[in-house]
Amino acid sequence: MLDLSHKVALVIGLGQSGTEGWGIGAACAVTLARQGAIIFGGNRTIESTTKTKKTIEAEGGQCEILVTDATDSASVKALVDACMAKHGRIDILVTSVGQSQPGDPASMSEDIWDSQMAINLKSVYLACHHVLPIMAKQNSGSIVCISSIAGLRYIGKPQVAYNTAKAAILQFVKATAVIYAPNGVRLNAVVPGLMDTPYTKSLAARFSKDGYEEFCKTREGQVPMGKMGDAWDVANAVAFLAAEEARYITGQKIVVDGGITSSTGRA
Repeated sequence: MLDLSHKVALVIGLGQSGTEGWGIGAACAVTLARQGAIIFGGNRTIESTTKTKKTIEAEGGQCEILVTDATDSASVKALVDACMAKHGRIDILVTSVGQSQPGDPASMSEDIWDSQMAINLKSVYLACHHVLPIMAKQNSGSIVCISSIAGLRYIGKPQVAYNTAKAAILQFVKATAVIYAPNGVRLNAVVPGLMDTPYTKSLAARFSKDGYEEFCKTREGQVPMGKMGDAWDVANAVAFLAAEEARYITGQKIVVDGGITSSTGRA
């Protein structure tokens, strides 16, 4: 068991669509809390975080969540300020905000491109923009950003803005990790593959004509291990990178994809 006792973890994007299963941000918050961390969260809506908060508190943990627009600097700053006012420090930052829209450069509108950059990339920059000075002053801290295998390779459908943003997160993490290493701050990324989360149902509704079950079978057929992962697989990697056990790891990525990006001939 990792020991995150008394560590303050700021998790941005810990809600989920629906009550069945677990979203990645929600699972990250619960997993960090189970290792002893105090959770302070920001999410676009409070309603979608009810399951996360209730689970953490039912297991004896602490969790406070504020409405936050991860693409708005003032909103993110207000979240960070509130966390500092309550706890006086931020030991862990997890950015788990993301959403994909289909399209290639010729067909995608500028508005969609801009909104995809905002939700998938600017959200990471803003969180780090407001948290890094705090961690640098503490001379300690761990930041874990959620990317996607869509930032490593083409995964079978045109979503060029999402691809670009998720790839940019990886370089952002590498460059910023080097800059802040002398300040005792680590930055790493977790790169999920085809995961089975509540968001999968919305993807099936958008991209599959054959329904959710067939959509899942198709995705599982693309994975060398023969099945999709889930949010807990991602959350476990996040918890490791946040912990002291990863104290000498920075500027890196952990790919959680069942082998997809190590294989050939698979979408």
